[in-house]
Amino acid sequence: MQGKIYGGRNRPHYSIRTIWGLAKSPELSLDDEDLYGIIGRETKKDSMKKLTQGEIDKVCRVLSNLKDGIQKAEQRKRTDEGGNLLTENLRRKIYALTGELGWNDNNERINGFCKKMFKVERLEWLTVSQSHKLIEALKKMVDRKENSDGSN
Repeated sequence: MQGKIYGGRNRPHYSIRTIWGLAKSPELSLDDEDLYGIIGRETKKDSMKKLTQGEIDKVCRVLSNLKDGIQKAEQRKRTDEGGNLLTENLRRKIYALTGELGWNDNNERINGFCKKMFKVERLEWLTVSQSHKLIEALKKMVDRKENSDGSN
């Protein structure tokens, strides 16, 4: 984007089209009412045509920050990456066992189980020893589930 030098920085000039593009992006999917609510909150104006260039830039920065915040939140949801490298293969086994229990749709469930057993908030933070203990506990739970399903 072409911009002018302002305060030693090259700042882009956004447009009303950019505001609409950000608002309708898949991450935000804002309807008209929500978009105008943000515009009103940030600029105290009720029409995009009344916005100055500085106000347009401000609204675009706010929308970009909202969009980036949502993208970062979506990236944080994954719990099968990162963590203790020594336990990566053990976590795969844990995920296989939680799949048999029907827990794979909710990571909070296995993380809560880790917190209850080991006082550790997340599965990725378990030590090798704790991971082995968790696997054994999950194996027993799977066996109990299979025995109860088979007896019915």
